[in-house]
Amino acid sequence: MEKIDTIIKNTDDRNVNNIDWTNAWSGKYPILTKYQTEVNISYYANELKKLLDSLEIEYGYNKLDSMLVLKDILYHEWKDNR
Repeated sequence: MEKIDTIIKNTDDRNVNNIDWTNAWSGKYPILTKYQTEVNISYYANELKKLLDSLEIEYGYNKLDSMLVLKDILYHEWKDNR
C-alpha cells in the first residue's frame, strides 16, 4: 500500500495525461483491448455523460470531481455486488 500511496502522491496531471491507461491495464485485463469492437461505446458514453452532467448540475461539482465521484460509486457498486 505504501508504494501505491507514493506513486499517487508523485503523479501530477501532466504525467497522467501522457499515459494510455487502457494499454497500461490491458496486460492484466485483456478485455480492455477487445471491447471496443464488441460494445456499443457511444450508447454507454452518452449514458455516462448524462450521469456526469447530473452530478455537475445537482451538486455543483466540476468535471473532474464529477468523474471521481461517479467512478467511486461504480467501484463500490461493483465491489458490493460481485
